[in-house]
Amino acid sequence: MKMKSIMKKTAITGMIVALALMTFTACGGGDDATGDDAAAGGSVVIAGSTSVQPLSEMLAEQFMSENDGITVEVQGGGSGQGVKAIEEKIADFGALSRGVKEEEESVVGEEHTIAMDGIAVVVNKDTGVDDISMEEIKQIYVGEITNWKDLGGEDEDIVVVSREEGSGTRGAFTELTGVMEKDENGEEIDNTVDTALIQGSTGAVTQTVSSTPFSVGYVSLGSLDESVKALTIDNVVASNENVLNDTYKLSRPFIYISDAEISEAAQAYLDFVMSDDGQAIVEEAGFIPINK
Repeated sequence: MKMKSIMKKTAITGMIVALALMTFTACGGGDDATGDDAAAGGSVVIAGSTSVQPLSEMLAEQFMSENDGITVEVQGGGSGQGVKAIEEKIADFGALSRGVKEEEESVVGEEHTIAMDGIAVVVNKDTGVDDISMEEIKQIYVGEITNWKDLGGEDEDIVVVSREEGSGTRGAFTELTGVMEKDENGEEIDNTVDTALIQGSTGAVTQTVSSTPFSVGYVSLGSLDESVKALTIDNVVASNENVLNDTYKLSRPFIYISDAEISEAAQAYLDFVMSDDGQAIVEEAGFIPINK
């Protein structure tokens, strides 16, 4: 009888241990849990540049199709909003279409360059001008050149179109062309002419220039379409090839900024963006892959 009692107790103990092990494993507490399992669910929020936004949306769509448990939300608002979103910790990635400014560095834990882009200077097709110099671009945007005849075009006033303050495209454009200057205290001064028509997105600039006679604006090279005419700059065509060979001077990076530590879902998304598959989407979108 004593032997039967011991055997019964042993069997019961074994069953309890087995059940405990099964429960522990099901909860993901075993040593065999993988990073893929951990990243199987979650959400990622990207906020910032409207120039980067269409690319982020394409990347997010493909990523979510391959990762059912993770959602990626893409928001615009401009590069400045991307910095603010990281500072306020309301997004995983802030999207910038310019470099990080010195005064923003304390907010940024990591920078991830995901693509390169050029900025095309675009005009309404009635201007009669095909080429422009970097100096002439500056002169237009600070109000020193106001008539197309001074550039070999029609005798018509130039209608200047620009992006809103805080736009990464505007920041890069004004810095590269010299429209943005620094005073004796090192403070940046944007000298864009007060009469400029201000638009809140790349698409709005394109629409305004295409529908406004004798207007000029600037847009992301990846967003360029046939409704407007892109000027050559110092006789160099605005193209991906010329951005890469450094002959086209109006170019800038597309950057995701983040905290130093990010979630597993955010890391999985970033890994996809930087992969060959992700960079193929960058190229498909008309931008320049960083692995070229």
